[in-house]
Amino acid sequence: MRNIETFFKKNIIFFSVQTFNLEKEIIKKLTEFGALVEYYDERPSNNNFTKGIIRLKRSFYQHKIDSYYKNILNLSKGKHFDFLFVNKGEVIPVFFLKQFKIDHPACVFIFFTWDSFSNNEYSKSILNYFDRKFSFDPEDAKKYELTFRPLFFLDAYNKIKKTKQLPINYDILFIGTAHSDRYLISSKVMHWARESSLRSFCYYYMHGKLVYFYKKQFDKSFQKFDYSKLSFKSLSTDEILQLYRKSKVILDINHPNQNGLTMRTFESVGAGKKLITTNVEIRKYPFYNPKNIFVIDRDNIKLELSFFTSDYEEIDSEIYDSMSIGGWLKEIFGEKEISFWKN
Repeated sequence: MRNIETFFKKNIIFFSVQTFNLEKEIIKKLTEFGALVEYYDERPSNNNFTKGIIRLKRSFYQHKIDSYYKNILNLSKGKHFDFLFVNKGEVIPVFFLKQFKIDHPACVFIFFTWDSFSNNEYSKSILNYFDRKFSFDPEDAKKYELTFRPLFFLDAYNKIKKTKQLPINYDILFIGTAHSDRYLISSKVMHWARESSLRSFCYYYMHGKLVYFYKKQFDKSFQKFDYSKLSFKSLSTDEILQLYRKSKVILDINHPNQNGLTMRTFESVGAGKKLITTNVEIRKYPFYNPKNIFVIDRDNIKLELSFFTSDYEEIDSEIYDSMSIGGWLKEIFGEKEISFWKN
């Protein structure tokens, strides 16, 4: 991997919650580009209790959060940083951003979120402290004056695409965090699959038992959720890749309050897999092809068997490359401006 000027020997302090090891992949790619990365989990701890309490009652945990970030300020004093990069902004406090800017006035602050603000209200309170701001959600980007930039796929998905076709174990694969109407929709899709003699596999992830029982009490969609089908352990990147290799079509169910395309969407493109999705916004993207992507109505699900029997059609190579993790990082750090998303 050649060094890239924007990143070469640049010092980056990077904050991100731990999500399916994606933060490790981001660090790996930045390092390949020549950057020197200092990483901190946005949360003081990554256990299920911490995840649950921050999501449900952040104020109960605020003292712990403040102590964690005060320690980072102390550790970072006297060091040089070219970039402060925050991915999602679920926890990082305002006092930290203010003081870090005082301590490192030449540092460029970059914000990216792969969650909609309706699901992560807190991140709106820190936007004014960033020099470059991006959202994967086109509506949020427009409303809050951010730059719209979709998500990405990891290099490993490109390797799946290049690999000789392996035996298919599953005609439909669903992997995702349990929320909203995902269980109801996926259950209907899997029922149709069984009726059509197709094989399917679902993996529902929940951040913790505390979050589940809270949602079970207050969220009607969770009252029908089969607890035995939940997993409180997230899949590793390798486990997800193995499932993709064995699958023909990926099922994507976006949050009903979210317009941005999910990571699953880009993983399917990267791996050269067909996609079934509830997100009608995908029709506006430059890689949309009805032969590869089947859009369903979440309230009236109808599928066609012919979608599973036809071949996948390759997309434009320049568009494909822009959706890689490298293309994503180059754009948000200002190395390369990609015009596909402006329209």
